[in-house]
Amino acid sequence: MGRSSSLPLFETKSSRKRLLFKFYLASVLVAICLIWVYRISYLPEGLLQRWAWIGLFIAEVWFTFYWIVTQVLRWNPVYRFTFRDRLSQRYEKYLPGIDIFVCTADPVMEPPIMVVNTVLSVMAYDYPPEKLNVYLSDDGGSDLTFYAMLEASKFSKYWLPFCKKFNVEPRSPEAYFRSAVEPLDEPDNKVKEWHVIKILIDGRDPKFVDSEGQTLPTFVYLAREKRPQYPHHFKAGAMNSLIRVSSSVSNNPIILNVDCDMYSNNANSIRNALCFFMDDEKGHEIGYVQSPQAFENITKNDLYGNSLHVIAEVEIAGLDANGGAPYFGTGCFHRREALCGKQYSKGYKVDLKKVDEKTAEVSSKKLEEVSKVLASCSYENDTEWGKEMGLKYGYSTEDVMTGLCIQCRGWRSINYSPERKAFLGVAPTTLLQRIPFKLQVSYCTYLLWAANSLATLYYVSVPSICLLRGISLFPQASNPWFQPFAYAMLSNRIYGLGEFVWCGGTFHGWWNDQRIWLFKRTTSYFFASADNILRLLGFTKSAFAITAKVVDEDVSKRYEQEVMEFGSQSPVFNIIVTLALFNMFCFLGVMKLIVFSQTKILDEFAVQIILCGLLVIINMPVYEALFFREDKGRMPTSVTCKSVVFALLIYSMAVF
Repeated sequence: MGRSSSLPLFETKSSRKRLLFKFYLASVLVAICLIWVYRISYLPEGLLQRWAWIGLFIAEVWFTFYWIVTQVLRWNPVYRFTFRDRLSQRYEKYLPGIDIFVCTADPVMEPPIMVVNTVLSVMAYDYPPEKLNVYLSDDGGSDLTFYAMLEASKFSKYWLPFCKKFNVEPRSPEAYFRSAVEPLDEPDNKVKEWHVIKILIDGRDPKFVDSEGQTLPTFVYLAREKRPQYPHHFKAGAMNSLIRVSSSVSNNPIILNVDCDMYSNNANSIRNALCFFMDDEKGHEIGYVQSPQAFENITKNDLYGNSLHVIAEVEIAGLDANGGAPYFGTGCFHRREALCGKQYSKGYKVDLKKVDEKTAEVSSKKLEEVSKVLASCSYENDTEWGKEMGLKYGYSTEDVMTGLCIQCRGWRSINYSPERKAFLGVAPTTLLQRIPFKLQVSYCTYLLWAANSLATLYYVSVPSICLLRGISLFPQASNPWFQPFAYAMLSNRIYGLGEFVWCGGTFHGWWNDQRIWLFKRTTSYFFASADNILRLLGFTKSAFAITAKVVDEDVSKRYEQEVMEFGSQSPVFNIIVTLALFNMFCFLGVMKLIVFSQTKILDEFAVQIILCGLLVIINMPVYEALFFREDKGRMPTSVTCKSVVFALLIYSMAVF
């Protein structure tokens, strides 16, 4: 017994036998060095050719720097494993209370039924219900959402016993009944329980009550005060209001926050997180435990690159090796004091099993009065909220910046990705949702995402322009200097494909991911860079955009068939189509020269022809949307006309 009480509640395993990766890394570095030697040694004479050469070299230097940063993440990724049985044996009677925050902002884009399913899923955790407190922040102040929550609280009296009786997964009612195919135990009771669920969902019979008499989690609905003269700071402001209100109601030491579309998919998520926080040796160092984002509506070949498999399984695991797992704004368990601005110190330890949440009997009316003050729009004036306390204000990615600040105060963060994902959300089902018009920023490596746009735009346009003008930017295929270029490009793509498949993807899915990677770098990342520069200069302000969680039936059907959606006007599509058409014109022009006996250009311009050809192939869905499709998801005529004019203009300038 003494030995078992000293065993850790979690273990960390590093990736082993990475000799092949290290060989790949070293060989690509050698190839890159040879490419640089070639660029410096063979600088062309002509003015135009020289500047195109120098620009390409600068882009390659940037790509090298970014590639090295991404490989650092892959050097020694770590993976965490928990021991819930040890947690139960040791601390079952002393488990701390948990405050769960759910945020919603728009009843149209985030339907109340979605919010209800998320709330019910987190109320049904495999955890003592008297120690759960669920808070919903409704920034839309919707009456529909409010009354939906009233019905959800009634329904929870039946749903929670049902979940525990049959140990169902997932515990979102909609997700469970959509996926349930196995018959439940106790066939006689099965019909009765399912009948109860259906009646309660339909709301036809109010006489059903919970016959088991079990305690239910506390539920708090909050629609904070908003006035035009006071900034409300979007989701960050909502989270900070919830932190203050919860401190007067329950004040539990651990906070879980989820978005309204990310329902709980694993009933043991809380216990898994507590294995980190309550570990005797390292638990006191941990500020938050982040679960990676996962989505339930991913198509077989991941049409829009939503799965994030490589990021979650490889890159974030690499960040975690250095205590730097980022906070993604949802699916994260926080230590309350770390989130509220407390500095970590080695000698400071809080015994979570002895932390007493608020248990004093306070009337609901009194709590409501106190909460109104804490949630008022003027409460934060001349305070540290949004600066040193709570989530950070003034950033479009307040979650990432908050996580960075928590780490800067000395706390460690943990990335935990169990086999059964902790949360499942709704992935974007259109291209415009996947490629937001505005800001795209992330963490460490991902802070460089937006900066990649300029180098990528240069690489997908200038080599094609130079191909039309007869300017060679790469060595001939028969030249020995061609080999470093070929090796660096091929080995990088082959390794990326292998990594993607290892993480559970398919070849077609990897190809789709490459397409989305190209679209994002040439559009949203470019707009993000420009917007950020303008914001720093004081010309624009950050905005918060809510992604629609519902789509019409036609869009959903095309998504399930893995047909890309282009059916709306956007500057994003203008850039995508212009680049696609321009490269198609260039490729057709080169093919015409090759057909008419100028086959020598195959050797001289091999790399540029291959690059242009690959850009044409990867843009096939764009050409289909432009010229062949008849459905509502085809490219709008106005976008087609504008893009054709732009592409022909660039083509004419390049040729003449």
